[in-house]
Amino acid sequence: MIGKLKSMTLAALAGSALFGLSACSEVPQVTVYEQGEYRGKPDTRPWEGSAFNGDRAAWEKALRERARGQSEYNRIQ
Repeated sequence: MIGKLKSMTLAALAGSALFGLSACSEVPQVTVYEQGEYRGKPDTRPWEGSAFNGDRAAWEKALRERARGQSEYNRIQ
């Protein structure tokens, strides 16, 4: 009985030591930027999507219509 209790205590101590030491292995996650180089995803303009096919005027018109629809004053007239 005492031997089993001793082995359980030893296992718990070993587990907590492993758990505590696992925090020491964290790798810093700092990005190093190099001047003039961007390695991220290239951004596209909003009107270059499939909905407007590159038509900026249609995109601007859709924006105006959406803003007009959100105005309470314009909706009640």
